[in-house]
Amino acid sequence: MEPGNGTQISEFLLLGFSEKPELQPLLFGLFLCMYLITVLGNLLIILAVSSDSHLHTPMYFFLSNLSLTDICFTSTTIPNMLLNVQTQSKAITYAGCITQIYFLILFSVLDILLLTVMAYDRYVAICHPLHYTVIMNPRLCGLLVLVSWIISILNSLLQSLMALRLSFFTVLEIPHFFCELNQMIQLAYSDTFLNNMVMYFSALLLGGGPFAGILYSYSKIVSSIRTIPSAQGKYKAFSTCASHLSVVSLFYCTVLGVYLSSAATHSSRSSAIASVMYTVVTPMLNPFIYSLRNKDIKQALTALFVKEMTNRPIVLRLE
Repeated sequence: MEPGNGTQISEFLLLGFSEKPELQPLLFGLFLCMYLITVLGNLLIILAVSSDSHLHTPMYFFLSNLSLTDICFTSTTIPNMLLNVQTQSKAITYAGCITQIYFLILFSVLDILLLTVMAYDRYVAICHPLHYTVIMNPRLCGLLVLVSWIISILNSLLQSLMALRLSFFTVLEIPHFFCELNQMIQLAYSDTFLNNMVMYFSALLLGGGPFAGILYSYSKIVSSIRTIPSAQGKYKAFSTCASHLSVVSLFYCTVLGVYLSSAATHSSRSSAIASVMYTVVTPMLNPFIYSLRNKDIKQALTALFVKEMTNRPIVLRLE
């Protein structure tokens, strides 16, 4: 293989899941359905929170931001994959690959930070209920989301700019359905030590750090719940954070599963299949977890649908 300058690379080839032509329509239909469910489900959460004044609280403010992030996260990869399947093309431009890496890192880190902020919100609500409205005031909530965005943008910008300094061989096949930073670094023939160091350090800091914060918050929550005398009080306190705990468990378990499966099989194709869990399945399931386990969201969604149904005949009569 002949080396090529990273600034002159025109495109990468995304190998995806399978090269069999008969499987392409099935993959297209499957991922299109999952993408539409993800977008519609998360949009319903955002509409429910914004339309119901009872849900204008810190917890649901963070939830609507998480839903928006999940929409952006899946929109970074799936539409391009669907386009490639439909056009039977595996190519993605060099600029497109860098852009995809930038937004993928941005929204994945933002997802983690928002889950951490939501854990802190539940910690304050259960451990300091009398001071909850004072501590979690609108200014602090907005500041927490803003800081999460800033950290995510700066981290993503740093890693994307460092990827620009890499030089590549002329064979640029990525055994994935999207441009992934680790796969891209492995294709480079230039020195990647600094890139790997930054990538692993940021993963430890922005992945392990928030996870430690979530564990600390829930350790305090469990200790606080154990002091509640009645079983009904314990159930009510735990039910307020059950949905968030389910989402956190799903996210970190799927990420850990992807890491373990790729380490065990040493197969990039197996890693690509496993990565579907946290890039597609987790954002798709989040709205179901919050709507099925949360009576406030269910009531808001029901009110939203009833409002639309009752307004429809009025619109028809006016026409």
